[in-house]
Amino acid sequence: MIDKELILLLITVAFGFLSGLEVKNYKEQFKPEDSILIGSTRTYTFLSLLGFLFYKISIWIYIFGFFGFSLLFLIFYYFRLQNKKTSILMYLVGGIVYSYGPISVIYSYWIVALVFVLIVFILNSKYTIHKLTQQIDIKEIETFSKFLLLSMVILPLLPKTPIKYLDISAFKIWLAVVIISAISYISYIFSKFIFKNKGYLLTGIFGGLYSSTATTVVLAKKISTAPKEIVNAGIIIATAMMYLRLIVVTFIFSTEVGKIIIIPYLILAVLMIGISFIYYRKQKETTTQIKDQNPLELTTAFIFAGLFVLMMVLTKFITAHYGVSGLKIFAFIAGVSDIDPFILSLLMGKIHISLNEIAAAIFIATGSNNILKALYAYIFGKKETLSAILWLFVSGVLTIALGFI
Repeated sequence: MIDKELILLLITVAFGFLSGLEVKNYKEQFKPEDSILIGSTRTYTFLSLLGFLFYKISIWIYIFGFFGFSLLFLIFYYFRLQNKKTSILMYLVGGIVYSYGPISVIYSYWIVALVFVLIVFILNSKYTIHKLTQQIDIKEIETFSKFLLLSMVILPLLPKTPIKYLDISAFKIWLAVVIISAISYISYIFSKFIFKNKGYLLTGIFGGLYSSTATTVVLAKKISTAPKEIVNAGIIIATAMMYLRLIVVTFIFSTEVGKIIIIPYLILAVLMIGISFIYYRKQKETTTQIKDQNPLELTTAFIFAGLFVLMMVLTKFITAHYGVSGLKIFAFIAGVSDIDPFILSLLMGKIHISLNEIAAAIFIATGSNNILKALYAYIFGKKETLSAILWLFVSGVLTIALGFI
């Protein structure tokens, strides 16, 4: 049986050799005018070998070896600066190759393989990365950092002990905020970057995935400068996407309730999609420059969390004092606002009603929200959006009726 240490040594040296070949390829492809690029293929092979041997002998010898390598590069870099060559890319690659040995010993050879693959991809994507960095708006980095703040900074710090009366922890409340924000953010990314030159229909599709109400208002305002039937199609399909989104949200937080609503909501979504395409085919589509709204504003997240807690308190109170009838009335009222906090309060709050009664409240709130959107469409689009108003109202009535069956 071959000794394990020998296998690790051979793997380390092999990937060091391959890394040297990749550096050579990089030089020929991107730096043909540069006669020196910190060594050849053999240099990187020996570098990986030294890293393995030094680490096996002593961690201190390994550290001093790295300082020695860094010192040599510092001297090399000094002379390169005389020729106005400032890149330290090869030093970084060399440092990674030097670490192959410890990685293979501490972790596994597949980690070394993964690191090598990443080196290959990064070295060969020079122009792609440069082009991407020019296209990315700094505000998008800020948007992504907000999502990281919500999910990886705030969430782990919150206590998991249930809050009195709510019977739910601050951690779970914020987890709900993160999940809803993630769904909205993914839709925003698709809309912003993958379908840049989108028409009104795609605006309705992606807008409906994170806020069908806001999308309805935005599209209705465009009715005077855009094809009427196309805008109506966009408004209708935004509500279809809302049904699909609510199916996903419900299944995430309660599979049992999700099983109750999935068939009716799929039918309504397919119906609205079909109607939308009927109107869409009546006129020629045009692209639009509707600005995508960032769904990850921190203020919005905190307001959502506050509404979630408020809805949970009110839902518990109304259910305890006025029963299911009171909850249905409250569901209709909740539908004229952001329905996500109310729906989450039903799915996550420990209220003493049946799954069918929870589903009924969700139906009523969703239908009420559709009627609200019909009202918004009339306010901002007047008679030009009558087609969308009609179908939003019909879908709203049908959805509310599901809550009373």
